[in-house]
Amino acid sequence: MALVCGGDAGPAAPATAAAASGGSRAVVEALLAAARDDAPAALGLVVDTLGSTYAKSGAALCIGGAGRVGWISGGCLESSLEASAQALVATGRAGLIEYDTRDDADLIVGSGIGCRGVVRIAVIPLAVLPGIAQALQAWIDQGCALAIELEVGGALAVSTGGEALRWPLAWTDSAPVASGARYALLIAAAPRVLVAGAGPESDRLVPWLRQLGWYVDVVERRPRWTPAAATADRHLPTTVGAALAQSRYDAVLVMNHDFELDRDALEQLAGAAVPWIGLLGPPARRDDLLRLLGAAATDALRPRLHAPVGLDLGGRGPESIALAIVAQLHAWRHRGE
Repeated sequence: MALVCGGDAGPAAPATAAAASGGSRAVVEALLAAARDDAPAALGLVVDTLGSTYAKSGAALCIGGAGRVGWISGGCLESSLEASAQALVATGRAGLIEYDTRDDADLIVGSGIGCRGVVRIAVIPLAVLPGIAQALQAWIDQGCALAIELEVGGALAVSTGGEALRWPLAWTDSAPVASGARYALLIAAAPRVLVAGAGPESDRLVPWLRQLGWYVDVVERRPRWTPAAATADRHLPTTVGAALAQSRYDAVLVMNHDFELDRDALEQLAGAAVPWIGLLGPPARRDDLLRLLGAAATDALRPRLHAPVGLDLGGRGPESIALAIVAQLHAWRHRGE
């Protein structure tokens, strides 16, 4: 059963050095590893919330396998969820678990979470989802969103843009909502960034972006800076143009610390469909680069160009620069700023 979607982002190879991933990326990768290893694990999906809750509808977890990846609270409810998931994995049944923390007493006793809300989590053992690894791998390789449809007491369907995979499920006898309730959820595609040029900022920039759920490729052909690209998902010893021809990116960071390399990268980006471009360096340097590129390329770049890249957070040095860039990308990704 084929699962396809537009825009092949290319395979994401494992990092060559220790650089943890986070966000939805970490959850999907953990689910994929558990599915391939036939580990006693479960898919957790926040299907519904009411009031003040840490996690919102659509949040996903991997429960079991090598441990839990993902959160539904600040740690107050996770142990209870893990115990419930273990019981469901043992029986091979799906379940819907509800945590209601709206009562006054729950501020002090019970969960002690201090939030007044309701969160409902569907827990589905991976063992009853044969073929789920196919959809998870497509989410990683092709940059597809994962569309999920779930019926309480019924089936689960997952699609990454093509034909859906569908599994009838056996459920536990009790649920906090009526059987037949339906939920449509979406795990958005992981963001992908191409970093044109490694440098002193890379040691912080790349791992921080990965920890926030980004897939990070670094274009670098200079031997001096090759080690600085080691924590990327892919080190591409090629040109920006070649990288853009092979993969889809949500953002590109131009930060070669080299005027001619930056000019060449911007020239390639002028005609590329990349929605967000960041350029490292002061305004005078930016203006010199754009003047050399000419009016047509400048007009194509300006609506997408953030230069100097990075929020004005204060501070100096590689660490502050990396933090400013990561903060700006994070704000754009989640708030459109």
